[in-house]
Amino acid sequence: MSARSIFTADALAGKRILITGGGTGLGPGVAARLVAHGAQVHIWGRREAVLAEAAAEIAADRPGAAHCQAVNVRDFDAVSAAVAEIWEQHGPLTGVLNNAAANFIAPTVSLSPRAFEAVTATVMTGSFNTTLAVGKRWIAEGLPGAVLSNLTTWVWSGSAFVVPSAMAKAAVHAMTMSLAVEWGRYGIRLNAFAPGPIPTEYAWEMLNPTEESSAGATQADQIPLGRTGTIDELANLTIFAFSDACDYLTGETIAMDGGQRLAGPNTFASLTAMTDQDWANARERSQAASAAAKAARTV
Repeated sequence: MSARSIFTADALAGKRILITGGGTGLGPGVAARLVAHGAQVHIWGRREAVLAEAAAEIAADRPGAAHCQAVNVRDFDAVSAAVAEIWEQHGPLTGVLNNAAANFIAPTVSLSPRAFEAVTATVMTGSFNTTLAVGKRWIAEGLPGAVLSNLTTWVWSGSAFVVPSAMAKAAVHAMTMSLAVEWGRYGIRLNAFAPGPIPTEYAWEMLNPTEESSAGATQADQIPLGRTGTIDELANLTIFAFSDACDYLTGETIAMDGGQRLAGPNTFASLTAMTDQDWANARERSQAASAAAKAARTV
């Protein structure tokens, strides 16, 4: 699909937006479109070199509009210190996009406590830490703000083989509804999106454990609209939610999945047919993809 925006170039003028997980996947793509509509963005991630490269690309046509910090969102003290640095060097944030995520497909019985923690601490704890650190400042200074979180339709249905992710994202869905009520009196809005499959490098491979990509959750032919989504479409919804045109929307998680959730195959239930050997092959494939991605980043 061709990229098209119905928004003016200054739709987000004066907005200063933090995006966690901003160095890879959906993050830099959405960030670039926010910048193109007038926002200043701050991207967080774990790897400084990756973040710096992403920030340069995001602000290629608008120098100075993108800034980056290497931050571990699982560590509240690190998050709080990074937020303080933004406030001191650039001014108050107006919005937060909780986008940092970790996920992989595996039979739940095979998961170690460390693997479970790697996913839930990034998605659930990281989203809470970031939201709280920024929210405390907004409340203390009497400032309004908007928090968005990128979730999945598993918050309603759950999903086999991605149980830590489904649990963590459901927790952020609950946080969104809960804080929308608690913080509404301060002029702080919280909403979330549940996009359907949007292909991105590496993450897409991690969610397709077989060469045939048999997982229903990623199959375009099982989506009523017959295709996967695009970053442009997710960015358009994000621009609207952060803009001044959306001040009365709060506490909602909005599905944008081409009707996939309503049609049913939005989970990985079909993978119950995989044998132990299939899963062993899948682990080898994902490990190879991970090693290749890391090698590419160091070139």
